[in-house]
Amino acid sequence: MKIGAKSAIAAAIVAAGIVLSATSASAYIACNREGFCWHVRNRVMYRPAWGVVIHPDNWRWRARERYQWREHEGRGYWRNGIWIQF
Repeated sequence: MKIGAKSAIAAAIVAAGIVLSATSASAYIACNREGFCWHVRNRVMYRPAWGVVIHPDNWRWRARERYQWREHEGRGYWRNGIWIQF
């Protein structure tokens, strides 16, 4: 096999590996009654008393709605401006 053909095959294999590993990230947006929103990696079941609503990642609030982004690492939720981890 010629060097050019080997290089083309190797490039195709690398490209296929990149495509297969580049799966779309499944994320969600969580928002609470206070108007704080943050990204979550998994659809966590929040207790109804916590007032957290889960939206798909492409969700956007409307022009008259007032929300703020408050990102935080780990599992939890915002309550009275404080991150409660669980």
